[in-house]
Amino acid sequence: MAIFELISIAGLGVLVTLLIVNIGNNREQQRQLDSAFYRLIAAQNGRVSLIQLSALAGVSAEVAQKYLDHQVQVFAAFPEIDDEGNTFYRFPKLRLPPRLEREW
Repeated sequence: MAIFELISIAGLGVLVTLLIVNIGNNREQQRQLDSAFYRLIAAQNGRVSLIQLSALAGVSAEVAQKYLDHQVQVFAAFPEIDDEGNTFYRFPKLRLPPRLEREW
């Protein structure tokens, strides 16, 4: 019985550790996505594509798509297709005050 309790406690410790690591990774991934998203908006006058976001943030296309879908709803963005058939999402232009623009 003591072995079973020991194994249970060790298993619970592993699960808690994995949960904590996963939460930390999700926060880092969110920061990377936020940073990449706003940099792209500023650099490209509000135009962002999935592949650009995925590459700049260093995340999978699936993760970037979920993030982008959420941002499209929040900012009421709309899709555009360029002459080459690439899909971009048009977001409001990011206009920072001059002081903040220098810092960014």
